[in-house]
Amino acid sequence: AASVFEQIIVNNNYSLVTNYNTIFENNNENNSESVFEIQYTDAQGAGFGCLQCSKGNVAVGFNGIRNYSGPFFDGGYSFNLPTQASYDAYEVGDNRRDVAILNIVTWAAANNATYGQGYKHTGFFNRKYIARQGDLNIGDQNLTNPNNYRAIRYADVLLMAAEAFNRSGNDTKGREYLNLVRRRAFGDTNHDISASGPALTDFIWAERKLELIGEGHRFFDLVRTNKASTSITGFISGKHEVFPIPFEEIQFSNGNCQQNPNY
Repeated sequence: AASVFEQIIVNNNYSLVTNYNTIFENNNENNSESVFEIQYTDAQGAGFGCLQCSKGNVAVGFNGIRNYSGPFFDGGYSFNLPTQASYDAYEVGDNRRDVAILNIVTWAAANNATYGQGYKHTGFFNRKYIARQGDLNIGDQNLTNPNNYRAIRYADVLLMAAEAFNRSGNDTKGREYLNLVRRRAFGDTNHDISASGPALTDFIWAERKLELIGEGHRFFDLVRTNKASTSITGFISGKHEVFPIPFEEIQFSNGNCQQNPNY
């Protein structure tokens, strides 16, 4: 695995965007850090009667701020909320926190904005994937957002390479790639990690959470590192590592497809 990631890195086709703050804005899609990006548009709208009719990113509206009135953002349904613990996980000086997580209380006070509180309100929103003002929002505006999904970023590749090298015994390479990500986050080299072995592995796993929060990778990281049962409330080992297969797909398979265990 390390050699695969290393090849992507040494080919020099990708680079970290200098300013983390710009990565998730609509005017910086398909940037130098984008290894694989799913394209969305607001040119064709949809409604709840036909979610699949939308060419927009439906998830963005579900992440959005309920009953929002203010600058820069559009509203949404207030689901998929970050927690206080995730907000507090960032070190002082880490520029990623306020890009990844919107503290709505602080934002509202600074920008004369108002909002409502949705189900299990935490005071935080996934800022990477909430709607920005200025798009067309044809149909239901909450279901037709043009925000591309950054499925694989170069930072993710660097952290995968860091983990692969570390776990195969090359801690020098592991630290190198981990610290490239951290240097952008802090804007200096004062926060470089110098650990080795299992301690370095833990730092890399922690860095993946901080760098990739809100991008859909955390669940899979917790499962593959055997931490899901102690980190996710209600997680059942032997069941929730995989998702259930839709009943219709089992029917369509004419008996060739069996449901996953314990569903």
